Amino acid sequence: MFTGIVKDVGTVAGSSPRGGGLRLRVDYTSAAEFGDLSVDESVSVNGACQTVVSCGPGWFEVDTVAETLKKTTLGSFRTGTKVNLERAVRPMDRLGGHFVLGHVDCVGRVARIGAAGDSRMVSIAYPEGFDSWIVPVGSISIDGVSLTVARVEPSLLTVALIPYTLGNTTIASLREGSEVNLEFDILGKYVARQGKTAGGSGSTGRISESWLTEQGFS
Repeated sequence: MFTGIVKDVGTVAGSSPRGGGLRLRVDYTSAAEFGDLSVDESVSVNGACQTVVSCGPGWFEVDTVAETLKKTTLGSFRTGTKVNLERAVRPMDRLGGHFVLGHVDCVGRVARIGAAGDSRMVSIAYPEGFDSWIVPVGSISIDGVSLTVARVEPSLLTVALIPYTLGNTTIASLREGSEVNLEFDILGKYVARQGKTAGGSGSTGRISESWLTEQGFS
């Protein structure tokens, strides 16, 4: 599990086919954050949870399977691609962002970018069917960065990016048409599913008084 607080911006140093997937090598700069990284640890690479299979001073490698390549942008990585990196959260860490699993839901596409003083407003289009998982002022992970949703339109969300985020992640490099990995808030997913199943078969999908009673609320 992660928090969406990026700890380093790494660089893809190599990519080679491995079965139906890819072996990716990533260089990092922050020895303080990643210097004690070990095999079998989980690392968020642009929001996708990956398992370290090999590592050394300043670098690590992961095997990206075919399913991940289908659901994320990792298959488009080339040598020199900059990526957001975060190690798995520890129980004693501060939760500065939100609960991020590293399980990318879909790939979105930047629809428009606008200036807002020193900040930047970025609107991202996403596939139909995910609207119920996102709300204004809710949380979302974009390329592994925990951000707050400013506005929601049908199949379009907008986030406000502060100068610190622009200066310490890859988000500043986004342009109209850029593809990004999206992970919607896990709490929103559970609430949406609970609403659909409330009342059992034949339900209208609404949480009713009788359903709340059945669940132990009184």
